[in-house]
Amino acid sequence: MLSVRTHEAPGWFQLENDFYPSDTILKGGLSKNSSPPALTHRSEGANLTAVSNATATEWDIKAVNCTENSELKKMDWFIRLDPRFHQFVLYRHCKYFPMLINHPEKCSGDVHLLMVVKSVIEQHDRREAVRETWGKGQEINGKTIRTLFLLGSPSAGKDSKNLQKLVEYEDRIYGDILQWDFMDTFFNLTLKEVNFLKWFDIYCPRVQFIFKGDDDVFVNTNNLLELLGFRKEDPKAGGLFVGDTISKAVPIRNRQSKYFIPKELYDNPYPPYVGGGGFLMASGLARKLFAVSDNTELFPIDDVFLGMCLQKAGHAPETHPGFKTFGIMKRSASPMNNDPCFYRNLLVIHKLSPEELLNMWKIVLNEDLICSKRIILH
Repeated sequence: MLSVRTHEAPGWFQLENDFYPSDTILKGGLSKNSSPPALTHRSEGANLTAVSNATATEWDIKAVNCTENSELKKMDWFIRLDPRFHQFVLYRHCKYFPMLINHPEKCSGDVHLLMVVKSVIEQHDRREAVRETWGKGQEINGKTIRTLFLLGSPSAGKDSKNLQKLVEYEDRIYGDILQWDFMDTFFNLTLKEVNFLKWFDIYCPRVQFIFKGDDDVFVNTNNLLELLGFRKEDPKAGGLFVGDTISKAVPIRNRQSKYFIPKELYDNPYPPYVGGGGFLMASGLARKLFAVSDNTELFPIDDVFLGMCLQKAGHAPETHPGFKTFGIMKRSASPMNNDPCFYRNLLVIHKLSPEELLNMWKIVLNEDLICSKRIILH
């Protein structure tokens, strides 16, 4: 495990949302502190700039001293830009960061499916629920499945030292955490994408497929394997990228939305992308996405950013009705959202609390559960 502290540099603006809550955010969306939270931690002596090295055989970013792109401040579009996005834009050229916790051994041997879960330090209860259900490291019908959780560092204003000690203790128990030295904020979700793609390119030459998702989804592991078994014979399997596809979407201009994007930052329709709650992709395509993302400007919404990379790589995401990353039914009160027979037949369902996930898992695996109809997954 590499533990590096770096120079402090202003980081992305921290937005409040249901995955990444912050006690330091006011109703208007601005921090009580006039300065945005730091991107990295403070220390003495580190003075290396983060750079990409596509031929690296190990994680090659040992420290980062990333300064703002001050030339942007002179541009008219930047002056007009909503202040919430200033820090993101000034530092979005900073892509790769030191690793605090690393587990390259997770990709040793022949791994059929790598389950990669986005989480934050405080959500240990969600990680525990995933470990006890669909995130179990296991072998099914001779196919090896392994799980990793992606974390950044504790956000400013929190008990950073104690939180870091807790996650290091958790990792000593389970050995399934990848952690980078950037602040775990909403805008920094895209950093998890690019840093993981780089990590995967370095350490995972024999992994066949990746499931990437959130820590509050239900995943039917057997159904994922059934889908992959069916698709593996397809000559296009090497370009597999399947999930809950959103097409013809446009940026949200409502300033109250956590997905708000000002015109100055992006003023085009979004390319097709999949809901970040959960999707499947082939390892070959993941390597192509790493190469493309290395030269793609960061965007503050991670699943849209991945859609941009897919478009540049010449691929279109495939939609599949088994991925329900916005829930089974849009009306949250619908009884269908809690029907275990749907969970038995679908692939991914968003979103569940840790208690709901544990309870639903027990019900779905119960052989006494009788469902009248089976959905065809292929």
